[in-house]
Amino acid sequence: MEQHGHGMTHFNEQGRARMVDVSGKEVTFRTAAAVTTVTMLPSTLAAVRQGNIHKGDVLAVAQIAGIQGAKRTSDWIPMCHPLPLTGVNITFSDNGHDQLYIEASVKTEGRTGVEMEALTAVSAAALTVYDMCKALQKDIVIGPTELKSKQGGKSGDYSRE
Repeated sequence: MEQHGHGMTHFNEQGRARMVDVSGKEVTFRTAAAVTTVTMLPSTLAAVRQGNIHKGDVLAVAQIAGIQGAKRTSDWIPMCHPLPLTGVNITFSDNGHDQLYIEASVKTEGRTGVEMEALTAVSAAALTVYDMCKALQKDIVIGPTELKSKQGGKSGDYSRE
């Protein structure tokens, strides 16, 4: 019994988890953007911005981690399809005091969306920031992490704004 619409499509006829069959879906251009916040002491953020972390350039390493996270999402999230990504962009900004903002934009041409890839990208980048800064501060807080927008696919476009 195939379920359509916004039902629980990740369950098979026995009520067990499954990877949804997307072979009948149209190949379309799809994008998604996600954002997360990393809250830390002002001194930690200053060290990140000035490149004074002994492990190296935090944002450069976090950017690579975010891209790698997007590419490897299906290895982490059991029901995600491996997707050929056509673009991944990670950007950083901050409030000038104690919060670093990480945003990821992910693109593909495929049969399923890239929301999870964008969310995984910002999560991997944030965890890398934590890893590289934990010698300075153990109580860094990650989150909230949220989908900012998505375009393409049967469910249409979405924007948090």
